Amino acid sequence: MNRFLSLLQFADGLFPAGAYAHSLGLEACVQSGQVRDAAGVEAFLRAYLEGCAAPTDAVAVACARRAARKEDLASCLALDEKLDAIKAASEMRDASRQMGRQTLRVATQLPSHRLLDEFGKAVAAETTPGHHPVVFGMLGGILEWDALEMSSAFLYSTSAALVGASLRLLPLGQTAGQRILWNVQPLIATLAQETQDKHEADMWSFAPALEIASMQHALLDARLFRS
Repeated sequence: MNRFLSLLQFADGLFPAGAYAHSLGLEACVQSGQVRDAAGVEAFLRAYLEGCAAPTDAVAVACARRAARKEDLASCLALDEKLDAIKAASEMRDASRQMGRQTLRVATQLPSHRLLDEFGKAVAAETTPGHHPVVFGMLGGILEWDALEMSSAFLYSTSAALVGASLRLLPLGQTAGQRILWNVQPLIATLAQETQDKHEADMWSFAPALEIASMQHALLDARLFRS
């Protein structure tokens, strides 16, 4: 098993985690006119990375990886519960749960492992929510992914999913989408590096405008995405 290739598989946009079904509030921002062009999409993406994805999800990924390396199920469950509490907007919370459960469903059929099986039983019993960052980080520990590469891949995958959503919501074109991803690469690299020495107590989230947009999404008359 090639560790790096297994990371690429789980971070790839073709992996059936369901990321394609979520805009994480972007759709509401487009309909309200707050996001109208490539510059607006890039600003939205940077805000999401800096206020949510990196300080919350990427830190959870790193913590879950360390816990899985020790086969510490209790720490994984506690981390999952904390992440559930931090995600205030129900649509963002539900999106993370759905993606986590989809990833876990596939993962348990590939690198079968006692820790994943036990975590999966807790998810099935509804005693833990099964958030995507926790499942992704656990896989990182089990499959021995490099910590920095794992964090970078997670943040890039998140960015690619949002850019993909923007291409379906706005007439931007593929070149503009790739330019956005190219522009945020330095930010992704910086944020991924910053997560390396973070612990559960360091998790935080502050993106009130994005959370409000996510809440407003549920009230839209017509919706292309689930969040």
